[in-house]
Amino acid sequence: MELTINKTSLSVVQGDITAQATDAIVNAANPSLMGGGGVDGAIHRAGGPAILEECRQIREQRGRLPTGKAVITTGGKLKARHVIHTVGPVWHGGNEGEADLLASAYRESLKLAVEQGLRSISFPSISTGAYGYPVEPAARVALQTVSDFLSQDESLAEVVFVLFDSATHRIYAETLRELVPT
Repeated sequence: MELTINKTSLSVVQGDITAQATDAIVNAANPSLMGGGGVDGAIHRAGGPAILEECRQIREQRGRLPTGKAVITTGGKLKARHVIHTVGPVWHGGNEGEADLLASAYRESLKLAVEQGLRSISFPSISTGAYGYPVEPAARVALQTVSDFLSQDESLAEVVFVLFDSATHRIYAETLRELVPT
C-alpha cells in the first residue's frame, strides 16, 4: 500500500527493517539505549558494535532517553546510513498519555531526519511489542502523525512503515486506507 502526501511517498510493507536501504531506520529503543529485545535487539545485532558505541556516548552526555524523544547514530553495518532511536510509551490502558507520547516518538524521529538532511526513513510499529501498545490504535496514531507531518513538510522523499508480521502489516494497510479518502 502506497500513497503520496505532499511530495512524499508513504508506504506500508511487510519485511525486516534491518534490511531497509532508506537513509535512516527507526529503532524502537528503550530509555537506556543499550539494546534489548525485539526490533531494538535486531537492529543492534545487524548493525554491529558501532551503533552501541554511539549510543553509549549519547547516554554519557545526556543520560537516559525520555519517552517520546529521539537521537541519531550511525547505521553501522546496516544498509541504512543512520539509526534514529526513539522511545515509545509503555501501554497502561490508554489513559496515561500514551497516544501523545507515541505521536511524539514519530514526530521527533521525523524532525530529526529533516534536521539531518535525510530524504528517506523507515519505521517499525513502535511500542506494539514488549511495551504492549495494541496494534490498531498504535497504527492509527502512527499513520495520522506521519501524515500530518508530511502535509506540513516537503523535505522527505519517502517514508516506509516496515512491519515484521502479516497481521501487523494488514492492520497498518487497512488503517492507511481509512485515513485516505478515495
